[in-house]
Amino acid sequence: MGWLAKRRGARPSGPRSGPRSVPLPAHFDAVSEALAGGAHIVEACWVAGRRLAEEGASLGEGLDGLRSATRLIRRRDPVFDESQALSLAWSEATLEYLHGLSCNDPLTGLSTLAHVRERISDLYREAAARSHALVVTQVALVRGGDAVSRARTLTLLGHTARTVFSGGEAIGQVGVDRLVVVAPRNEQLADRVSLLRRMAEPTAVRVWIEGLPETDDHAATLLDELARGA
Repeated sequence: MGWLAKRRGARPSGPRSGPRSVPLPAHFDAVSEALAGGAHIVEACWVAGRRLAEEGASLGEGLDGLRSATRLIRRRDPVFDESQALSLAWSEATLEYLHGLSCNDPLTGLSTLAHVRERISDLYREAAARSHALVVTQVALVRGGDAVSRARTLTLLGHTARTVFSGGEAIGQVGVDRLVVVAPRNEQLADRVSLLRRMAEPTAVRVWIEGLPETDDHAATLLDELARGA
């Protein structure tokens, strides 16, 4: 059992049987179905990576499981896109858990994704979600840049956003290249977004408003999509 499962109290699942009674690694049923059907394989690898992290499996165990599944179903090793999707999903799920231990990211000082989610959940509990929106800023990151340079860019952008939104709004990092502000939807919102867009140039490549959906669950899905770059 991995350390994340011990912290969560989760129990890893045992091996399962796939089609035709072929034993498959745990959490790879969807991957095996995608491999057999020849479609949506990368998406299935992403889902498997997140589930493996949540169950406390190591990244090595996940990659070994993916290799076993591809060899059983397609008689080949995983291709790059499949391994990358599983690895990125596992890494993001693990980082989300670690960030959830604190309200702020230690590198950038921005609110964590977990804290932003909690703030949005509070709005739904208070029946105030319709009066708020997400202001999303996408950052232009240098390909191959290190973690410190990325953190510095997001930190500076966070300071800029706090200058524009100075009323105590939650401002947090979502994914590797996006920052969100949980902002009141009022008559000043459009002007503030325009000001943020001007002040953030040329660091930001895009600034836009996302309305909060009907339910808290849908809002969580929206944040996940933003974190993936969707």
